Amino acid sequence: MQQFRAIHITYTSLFVCLMVIGANIAIWFPFLTVPIGGASVPLSLQTFFAILAGMILGKRLGAFAMIVYILIGLTGLPVFAGLKGGLYPMISPTGGFIISFVFIAFIVGWILENKSVYSSKNLITVAIIGLMINYTLGVTYMYIAMNEWLELPISYLTAWIGMVPFLVKDSVLTIVAAITMMALQKRVSSIPVIQNISR
Repeated sequence: MQQFRAIHITYTSLFVCLMVIGANIAIWFPFLTVPIGGASVPLSLQTFFAILAGMILGKRLGAFAMIVYILIGLTGLPVFAGLKGGLYPMISPTGGFIISFVFIAFIVGWILENKSVYSSKNLITVAIIGLMINYTLGVTYMYIAMNEWLELPISYLTAWIGMVPFLVKDSVLTIVAAITMMALQKRVSSIPVIQNISR
């Protein structure tokens, strides 16, 4: 079993902090809202950072960083969206999106670790897969929560339609995540090393 080293703790801590910032950036900077269809959608960077965690840290360390983030939130610290903490955000209709971050980082990292070349096409494709995981798990969880324990019956299609503004925003940020990784590859030669240490 691989021992954790200082570098593992450092990168894990970094992405935990980024997830906290990404969840609440619109609270600290209210102007960071995106007008879509006549509504203002607050900017959230959690999906963006979860995808980057998988790309940069690899499947194991990336997923571990997301698990640590969730566990910190479950202790009651206000690290989830809206500066919330505790169990409620996890069992609320949007709890599936939080849970999906672990799967995003793991699957994105797993796919890239099995690629010999990190081309722009590969990075964009993997980033989109991460987004699909995020919304498939998140919307499905929302649908079940609304219909089962909240007793507010909605159709699965309605659940998806309600998330369209957020999906549009996160689709743009997903492409930005892939572009960010492309830029990092050109400027930071140690990126593959970071991925190797997480295996």
